[in-house]
Amino acid sequence: MMDFFVDTADTNAIRELNSTGLIDGVTTNPTLIMKSGKSHHAVIAEICHIVDNLPVSAEVVAIERDDMVREGKALAKISHNVVVKVPLTWDGLQACHQLHQEDIKVNVTLCFSANQALLAAKAGATYISPFIGRLDDIGLNGMDLIEDIRDVYDNYDFATQLLAASIRSPSHVTQCALAGADVATVPPGVLKKLCEHPLTDLGLESFLKDAAKSKT
Repeated sequence: MMDFFVDTADTNAIRELNSTGLIDGVTTNPTLIMKSGKSHHAVIAEICHIVDNLPVSAEVVAIERDDMVREGKALAKISHNVVVKVPLTWDGLQACHQLHQEDIKVNVTLCFSANQALLAAKAGATYISPFIGRLDDIGLNGMDLIEDIRDVYDNYDFATQLLAASIRSPSHVTQCALAGADVATVPPGVLKKLCEHPLTDLGLESFLKDAAKSKT
């Protein structure tokens, strides 16, 4: 089964979606958190409290290995369900390996190639986050990357979970599910659109009209 993570730092939206039982985790980044007007650690702590045991990805802002590790450890202390996000750079891979050695879960983000995903898995990443939409933006097919990573990971039975990110539409979600992504992280608006279909609306309208006639 493909898990759904919600990609936001809006605690009201997270609280609403968590109450539905349809989300399996949360992903954030410094840009999303900045919009809240609160401190990074305060937002992460609030989100972790809302979703209880579900994984919450919290991103480091450092770019050098030792600083990433130091910042990652501090984020991991906020709550047991924090997953530390590091960028897919050479320093990020080294930080991933060190954090993994200390039993801290890591989400390696900003992945744009199967080779990068292979390195992240070998470094001990809990999740790999390929960015579909950003590849589409430059004229490539982001879904090709999801399929390639799925094939590579299946070839070697890696435990790293394929977390499809930068999802822009319900069709992206469908394609990710067909390609075998373990997780899709989506903005709240896209997640809600998954249940929408014009024929559902027309059918409901017809049912309501018939129901109204039967009462007369």
